[in-house]
Amino acid sequence: MRIQIKNGQVIDPLQAVDAVMDVFIAEGRIVALGNTPDGFQADQIIDATKMIVTPGFIDLCARLREPGAEHKGNIASETTAAAAGGITTVCVPPDTQPVIDTPAVIELIHQRAQAAGMCHVLPIGALTRGLAGEHLSEMARLKAAGCVGVSNVTQAFTNTYVIRRAMEYAANNDLTVFIHPEDSGLSKHGCAHEGVVSTRLGLPGIPEAAETLAVANYLMLIEQTGARVHFCRLSTARAIQMIARAKYDGHAISTDVAAHQLHLTEFDIGFFDSQCHVRPPLRTQRDRDGLREAVAKGRIDAICSDHQPHDVDAKLAPFCQTEPGISAVETLLPLSLRLVDDGLMNITELLRRLSTTPAKILGIDKGHLKPGSAADICIFDPAARWTLQHDTLRSSGHNTPFLGWEFKGRVVTTLLDGKIVFQLTSA
Repeated sequence: MRIQIKNGQVIDPLQAVDAVMDVFIAEGRIVALGNTPDGFQADQIIDATKMIVTPGFIDLCARLREPGAEHKGNIASETTAAAAGGITTVCVPPDTQPVIDTPAVIELIHQRAQAAGMCHVLPIGALTRGLAGEHLSEMARLKAAGCVGVSNVTQAFTNTYVIRRAMEYAANNDLTVFIHPEDSGLSKHGCAHEGVVSTRLGLPGIPEAAETLAVANYLMLIEQTGARVHFCRLSTARAIQMIARAKYDGHAISTDVAAHQLHLTEFDIGFFDSQCHVRPPLRTQRDRDGLREAVAKGRIDAICSDHQPHDVDAKLAPFCQTEPGISAVETLLPLSLRLVDDGLMNITELLRRLSTTPAKILGIDKGHLKPGSAADICIFDPAARWTLQHDTLRSSGHNTPFLGWEFKGRVVTTLLDGKIVFQLTSA
């Protein structure tokens, strides 16, 4: 199908494009921006007047729950939700069941994603076998099968020697190591930020030092091994300062933050609201403001959803016994757009952190609208106001603290390889 996206404000941070123009698509690829190519006749015209046309978003962390936890969601349901959020590519952490430590599991994920046809799904392989932290995974085979990086997620290592060797092996295979910086000794049994709220509620706390100490250790190993490292889901202002210094010194480091960390603090837990049980925990207002400033100034490279859908029962136990995580792909864009409304950054820089920079971190040819590239495109109405409601969520998980929030900015159409995979039917 040949598609013409008409009269939209096209924003492509990579090409420094920001203008009202048409986009022309044929055979799943962008053929031109601006003037109509010779002989082009559209089979379908999408009117994008007063809307923004941008590269599809690339989410660096979304748990799709398949394989192993299909009662919470599956690849088909969660990529459908991702498409509704303007996301065209998602990265899947390796803590599935079975763990993503063999080519067979990667192949299964690819097959299910292709069958669903809603979103590109890129697996991140296990850094150690079974995520046990003891023996290195076969990273060369994982890379050949399609992994875009390796990680041990939040699973602790048995000793620092294994971490060092794993990072060296990843560097030799030109793989990015995705690090979740958390010292397991300091965070053990904790479920909320160690501070005034956890003390008032009697909840075991996770101190700031659980993150900063882990970051310090990894920074020393980065110097030793020369590994390319991506720090995932940072939550403290102090950790950002430490990493910013290491980046200034020339180390190959990138960072991301979950969108909810830019808006919520420990006080949103209120009286044991399990929808605010996340990992890393919601921190202080000072930390939240530090994260927002770091995103605005480019010290944090990308914003992700950290999508973790749950069944209803997962959030019904006492706070510490509930499972952490938010169903978040459908709120990634509107939460991020609030940074623009708050005057922290312009729309182009925000879109850079949602598409262009994540593509660069993953080393994939996406996150732009260059002619010849795959037509992965998001069209959204920046002025549309809407309220997040339980019955309109497309994800199988309805666990979110943002139910009832009024948002500004809504995805209208998402295209994947030139095919419309989402179209808003009613405002």
